[in-house]
Amino acid sequence: MAIWVFTDTHEGAPSGSALELLTKARSLSDDVAVFAVGTLNDAGAQALADHGAQDIYQMDAGDQLAAPAAARALETLIGDHQPEIVLFGMDTTDRDTAGRLSARLDRPVLANATDVSNDGPVTVTNEILGGIKRVVTSFEGDGVALIVTRPKAFPAEPGGSGSVVVTSIDAPDTGIVATVVERHVEESEGPDLEAAAIVIAGGRGVGQEKFSTMDELAGVLGAAVGASRAVVDAGWVPYSYQIGQTGKTVKPDVYIACGISGAMQHVVGMKDSGTIIAINKDEEAPIFGIADLGIVGDVHTVVPALIEALKARS
Repeated sequence: MAIWVFTDTHEGAPSGSALELLTKARSLSDDVAVFAVGTLNDAGAQALADHGAQDIYQMDAGDQLAAPAAARALETLIGDHQPEIVLFGMDTTDRDTAGRLSARLDRPVLANATDVSNDGPVTVTNEILGGIKRVVTSFEGDGVALIVTRPKAFPAEPGGSGSVVVTSIDAPDTGIVATVVERHVEESEGPDLEAAAIVIAGGRGVGQEKFSTMDELAGVLGAAVGASRAVVDAGWVPYSYQIGQTGKTVKPDVYIACGISGAMQHVVGMKDSGTIIAINKDEEAPIFGIADLGIVGDVHTVVPALIEALKARS
């Protein structure tokens, strides 16, 4: 049976999570389709095709709130095509649409999934307690399985045929209970945090006055800068920097944690990084339990020395 993937779009491109979900969808079925909210450009549609999409249903909601229209459109399409599973990412529009669609179809939605199986009943795996435990839940009864997945749960690997059929559909009239009055994309220098190969993350131990050293180290390494929740709550950096359970999930090749103790809520957002390097003066800090390389020392001494050494090499 078919597996569908939901994606919002930005400047004609699908979300990064859509490519991850398509990779997973291909492993579950040979029949894979995408429902895209917004307008896809040719490159965006080709990226979806290259990752396994055979059909794309595209709906532009205009200035009305996207989720109500998307849920109604999906309700109709699901009735016509009967997909087995619809996969959603964790973006706001994804989660909003999944919840509304769940109510319209009277079907449960399972969220924060780290794995999905359809060998028998559709089964969802969730990691809890920072990955210490796993909960496995199966859908029962007839009807589509609605699943919201955790970011970076699956790799984004090309593997489709490269050809796709794009069908444009009209946005249903929802009475326009809300309209979009402004769109704001937060600008940041350097690589995108969720896509960066190297991430420098600063915690409360760095201190507000010295937090600029994170930017300096990132500049030398071509890295993105992130932060713990404590730093964001203190107002040192915007929320877009936050890594962890209530922030972003990252999976870089190298993750350097500076002055971060390693609370479970932070660890769930970075534990799958390739190589984890921790710098902390507390040798008992939990972050050392998951670090591949640990440096016990004052971050205010270690980081400047590291910056100078890297500059000398370049």
